[in-house]
Order: sequence, then structure tokens, then C-alpha cells
Amino acid sequence: MAPIDSDDNTTAGAGEEPGGGRSRAARYVVPVAVMGLAAATIGLVPALADSGDPDLPKVTAEELVQKIAESDVQQLSGTVRISTDLGLPDLGGLESGMMSGMAGGPGGGGKDGGSSADPSAKLTELASGSHTLRIAADGPDRQKVSLLEDAAEYSLIHDGKDVWGYDSKSNEVYHSTQEGEERPEKDVPATPKDFADQALKAIDDTTSVKVAGTAQVAGRDAYRLVVEPRQKGSTVGAVTVAVDAETGTPLKFTLTPASGGAAVVDAGFTKVSFAKPDASTFDFAPPKGAKVTEADEKAAKAPEHGRKAEGDLAKELDGLKVIGEGWNSIAAFDTGGQGLPTGAEAGGDLGGFLGSLGDQVKGDFGSGTVFKTRLVNALITEDGKVYAGAVTKDALVKAADAAK
Repeated sequence: MAPIDSDDNTTAGAGEEPGGGRSRAARYVVPVAVMGLAAATIGLVPALADSGDPDLPKVTAEELVQKIAESDVQQLSGTVRISTDLGLPDLGGLESGMMSGMAGGPGGGGKDGGSSADPSAKLTELASGSHTLRIAADGPDRQKVSLLEDAAEYSLIHDGKDVWGYDSKSNEVYHSTQEGEERPEKDVPATPKDFADQALKAIDDTTSVKVAGTAQVAGRDAYRLVVEPRQKGSTVGAVTVAVDAETGTPLKFTLTPASGGAAVVDAGFTKVSFAKPDASTFDFAPPKGAKVTEADEKAAKAPEHGRKAEGDLAKELDGLKVIGEGWNSIAAFDTGGQGLPTGAEAGGDLGGFLGSLGDQVKGDFGSGTVFKTRLVNALITEDGKVYAGAVTKDALVKAADAAK
């Protein structure tokens, strides 16, 4: 991320609008993630704690962003509250099964339904509803995340080369010995820092960044950093990060949509400690009678059609193009096939069902369907082209027309 040029009078509560650079890849992180997993943009709802605004030394936006970048907290534990409000239609639980199946977990179909303890499937549950997580970390090689459920718990433990997933409800265990960057669970945001890291990559000259006062989160004094798009056409209203005044650790992350209303994304600690967790926190052995699935064995038994589907998707994404810049970036690719059937093409109830999930649009590109959430929208044209981004419906149609 390029340096931020701060005005001298930018202080907590006063704020300025610096700019910087970012990599091309960062420009389509959000659109591609959503196309890969429909509703994978995780949203959370609790507001910043209002237990009083602490009196802290004034800082500029540049200094605060630098403080986050230099934060090197290796040990912590605490409780994180997560909620999601993407504004998806109520499909009676169908969307959860679809997402789990897309991730290759239970619900994915086939003779082998996968393990309910597989993190690639289990952690997609964070994409909807409200959740409570217990987290702990002791350096880069020891972490634990527990998803607390009604009378049950799902835990993901990383201890050295071993990664264990345990679902107490089904008494199933998933084990992998994959190395650090290969671990799929690293791609799943679960803490305020995970979300903040992605947001800060988006800072460029299309972005306004300012310090907007202070707050207290989980009993800790914090600064409030606000990141907003300068451009019109983005569905993002603002990103607010509560930054621990002492350590620079993001304590709370909130993303509000341009349309207003409840936050789409907000993750926050309700309790946090920066003391070294007890070593036993990361100990794990499969409980007696538990079904254990080894990652290598699962991969070897994967159905051929599943591997082919993954290959087809990879081939499609090889042709990925990015239209526009900054917050108005749109990911576009051609599936090489038919678009979704609607109306008379789909026939009867199916046509009505598909129509109810999206808006039918027309333009110089032809016709298609726009599927919307409160944050990310996607246009699928009748000839199988896909345009997706955190932009409005009109922006997608304009992009499709320009690409014709």
C-alpha cells in the first residue's frame, strides 16, 4: 500500500482524505470472492461500543494506518461477535446447502457427502446470520477458532503442521497436514483484523480516509478510522475500523452500505486479552468414537466430475478481466455457455422462481438477469457472460454495454 499523504491538521475527529496505490489483484478481491461463493462476503451487525469516547492523543490518518500495518501482536485470546446482513432472499435454508455444496462439503451431492468438520464447508456458515467465535493465537503456528452453536461447538485448531477441525454435533473430525499458505481456512475472514487487512488494500486515489474520533471496544481505548469511496456507483457506504490505541490491533470492523440501514459487515471483539494463551488451548486428540476424515484420503476419493468442475472454473477465471478502477472495479468473465433461462425459456414455475431472485435487464449487450445483495451485485447475460462487483445495477449494465 502506498504512503498516505496527510494534512497537518488531520486529527482524531477532524479527518482528511489521503490517497495511495494498490495492486491490480486487490481491485477485484471482493467481486471474485463473491462470484466464487455467491454470498461469501461476510457481514456483521453490532455497532461500535458507546461506553464513552476516551480522550486519546491526536493522530493523523496516515499515522493510524501505519500503526495498523506495524502492529505485530502474536498472542491474544477473546470472543468475537459476527452477524451478516447481505439482504439475501429467504430460500428456507437452501442457500446454506448450496454454499456448502459449492465448497465441497456436506450437501455437495454424490455418494461421499464429505465431512461436517471440513473447514472449507463449515466456515461458510459465517456468511449468514449471527455467530459467536472464541479465538486464540500464540504466534504464526498455533491458532484456534471455535464457532459456538446451540448445545454444540465447531473448533478449528492449527498446531504446527497439523490442522484439526472438530464438529461436536456430529462427532466428526477433519485432519490436514497442509503447510501454512495452503491451508484453506486462512482465506476465511474471522476477526476484525482479517477484514481490516482487506479494506486497507483498497486504499488508493479513489478512496477517502480519515480519523473520526475515538471509541471503547471490549474495554479497550480505540481510534476510529473511516474509509469511504470517493466514486459514485459503489454499493459501499463506509468502512469503519476501531483500532486499539496501544497495540494497533483492529478491534472492530464495520461496513455499511451506500443504501443505508444496518451494517452489511461488522466484526467485533466483545472480550480480548493480549496475554499468552495457555499451551493446552491448542491441544487436540480425536474423541473416542469420532469419525476421522483425512484430507489426503478425501482428495484421492473425490469424484472425477468434481475435479473436472474445479478445472472448468479455473479455466473460466483465467479469462477474468477487470473493468473500471477503485471501488467501481467490476470482474468480468465468459462462462462460454448459456445464460440462466428466464421467462418462457425456463418454463412455468422455474421461470417465475428465477425471475423472483433477480431483475431482468436489457441493453446494447442484449438481455440478462441481475442478482443483488446489499453489497455485491452480479449480472449474468443470456449468452453466459458474468459481470460482478460492489457496484449498482446500472453500473453493471453500463459495463456490459461497453464490453459489447
